[in-house]
Amino acid sequence: MNSKNRAAPLATRRAFLKTAVSAVGVTLAPLVVPARVLGRDGGVAPSNRVVLGGIGIGNRGRQVLEVMMAEKDVQFVATCDVQARLRQSVKAMVDETYANKDCATYRDMRELLSRPDIDAVIIAAGDRWQALGPILAAKAGKDVYGEKPCGLSIGECQALSDVIRSTGRVFQAGTQRRNVPNYQFAVHLAHSGKLGRLHTLHGGILKLGRLHEWLPAEPEPMKNEVDWDLFLGPAGWRPYNAAYVAGRKWKNYHGFISGANLLEHGAHSIDICQWANQADNTAPIEYEPEGGAIHARYANGVKLEFRPAGWIGQRGQTSGDGEYGSTGTCPIRFEGDEGWVETGGYGAIELHPASLRNEWQSFTMRGTDPSLHTREFLDCVKSRRLPAANHNVMRHSHIACHAASIAWQLGRKVDFDPVKEEFVGDDEANRMRSRALRQPWHV
Repeated sequence: MNSKNRAAPLATRRAFLKTAVSAVGVTLAPLVVPARVLGRDGGVAPSNRVVLGGIGIGNRGRQVLEVMMAEKDVQFVATCDVQARLRQSVKAMVDETYANKDCATYRDMRELLSRPDIDAVIIAAGDRWQALGPILAAKAGKDVYGEKPCGLSIGECQALSDVIRSTGRVFQAGTQRRNVPNYQFAVHLAHSGKLGRLHTLHGGILKLGRLHEWLPAEPEPMKNEVDWDLFLGPAGWRPYNAAYVAGRKWKNYHGFISGANLLEHGAHSIDICQWANQADNTAPIEYEPEGGAIHARYANGVKLEFRPAGWIGQRGQTSGDGEYGSTGTCPIRFEGDEGWVETGGYGAIELHPASLRNEWQSFTMRGTDPSLHTREFLDCVKSRRLPAANHNVMRHSHIACHAASIAWQLGRKVDFDPVKEEFVGDDEANRMRSRALRQPWHV
């Protein structure tokens, strides 16, 4: 199937609606069709509206959903979650926003994905689902805004990227800092040569670690309340315990999380470092752990530091999850022969020489605001162009993070071939590029 045909389902729905509304406008609009339905009076015609569904909408997913629903050209119609309380919470929010009772609810994402009227989905169902969910969605003809981390392993990230490419769907990873001005400004300084020759990049990560034990078994709730089998999905089986499904506590346990939790913040910060080094199509060639940090190096000689602490100001998270300075969560720092810049989730900029600050005045501080990122996704759904955090960008930045995590777990230096996407002469490390998935799930 060629790329033109792959994009056809969305185009066909829009073409049908445009034709239908046009016909109605000629014959009946003066009598029964409100102007806003035809795209007048500030409304958006159905033919130009993105019909959206959501899967696994918890805290982060809800933030993204609220931003998308604020856009006039979005209509959110369905939510899916294995937990009844989350299904009903999202439905209540959506119905209140639209002043109706129309938001449908599903327990199994495959039912939502089978709906032909849905153009795109937000998927924020947890690390174990963040490759398989978008793969199922893309194969069902849906465009995807997928929260990070986008895969539990190098193999999952490769599979997701391959499916997005082969199906021709639009994919935007939830690494929104690609579209946040203070991060864009830092990359601008790196690309413009105003820092001199770039020699070292720093990306903030959380304190590394994971728990391998199981929590004590508890009686499983009714499937309609919590579908434990679907909650686990492709992750290895373990007995139910309510703590796993309470908020984000599952993130402490190996099997539910990517690597050693390196990608929780590394997916953001290392992504920006890759961009600064103009390395979106590659990854570092060596990784060496030292304490809680990992030192990496690109083929062009630029160093990449995966860093949990030591940021400007030493203010922020200091409770074991990482130690961030005055620049905020997911910080980055770029160093060149003639200057440096550091910024993060608080939106502030620190730089040298001070003369660079004059350029900063034209940028608006947004910190972690996802609105520009989600707006770009919606625009790309319509135009079919690649968004900033597309599948290829995600593939290489996530592979870099997973390779660093593997080096840390092995406790030794590893060499990596970014063209073959495999470790050099290292069978033990190469076995860690993939994980077994619980049947019947596969990528």
